[in-house]
Amino acid sequence: MASVKSLAGKVCIVTGATRGIGKGIALQLGAAGATIYITGRTLKRREGDPVGGSLEETAAEVKEKGGDCIPVQCDHSKDADIKALFDRVSREQDGQLDVLVNNAYSGVQIIAETYKKPFWEQDPKIWDAMNEVGLRNHYICSVYAARLMVARKRGLIVNVSSHGGLTYLFNVAYGVGKAGVDRMAVDCAKELKEHNIAFVSLWPGLTRTERINNLLGEKGFGDGEDVNILEHGFSTGETPEYSGLAIAHLAADPNVMKKTGRVLIGADLGNEYGFVDVDGMRRFSMRELGYALTFATENPIYMKIIPRFIKIPCWVLSLAGSKF
Repeated sequence: MASVKSLAGKVCIVTGATRGIGKGIALQLGAAGATIYITGRTLKRREGDPVGGSLEETAAEVKEKGGDCIPVQCDHSKDADIKALFDRVSREQDGQLDVLVNNAYSGVQIIAETYKKPFWEQDPKIWDAMNEVGLRNHYICSVYAARLMVARKRGLIVNVSSHGGLTYLFNVAYGVGKAGVDRMAVDCAKELKEHNIAFVSLWPGLTRTERINNLLGEKGFGDGEDVNILEHGFSTGETPEYSGLAIAHLAADPNVMKKTGRVLIGADLGNEYGFVDVDGMRRFSMRELGYALTFATENPIYMKIIPRFIKIPCWVLSLAGSKF
């Protein structure tokens, strides 16, 4: 298990860290002693925002946990903003960048607004809403990060993705984007391996973010049955900081190169590294048979009678996305 200040002296970038998983990741990297640049469009909290969150608030909480946090207002749909971010990190940290977490994403609200609408009934612009600040932005950030890391022959890049990259989830544009994010990690890792830089894709489980909690309470987000299924899943979901714990352990692992080019499930890393969520709970992996059946059927009996060590092999899981 990673030590309290295992990332002291490390320089990290976490994109999209005003709230949600990005904020949780920043908090845990800070708790491990890293210097963190966090990005987002909202520098100060906006009055009337039902979800809340800002760069200044995240930075303050990171500092409370012992990390050095630098908030950078950045619109990840603007290439000039992205380049300026990496130029600043290079200038201020003498070219050092140890960890990049590609988390910025702008598609959550549009997912709710277009829920259950087939792709041909949606405005084609949904593609950009899903994948501009997402797949495209992750690639651009990775290019600039790799230039800094290759020069130093070390580093870790993490794409925050989901199992929507394996099988249908939410809508077509979402799934294609997440599949691309996963494939990016695999292909970039192949080219970066000789430079001792790891690149992985991370699948968090269902996560109780501020926005998700707000959306679940909105009238019209799915019909009654859908909302019940979502609430059932999120009731045992991860906190936003759980993914942060996973990435902090990856960044502190001297053998992380053994994982490069892989899609990793957050709860599997919890089992491997021996950490629990910040609320003390051991989280469920989507590979645990009892959990998978419980979520699919909404019947908790499976979690009670099937031991947690009985898991779906990764090769079986991958068949869900087989194209042959």
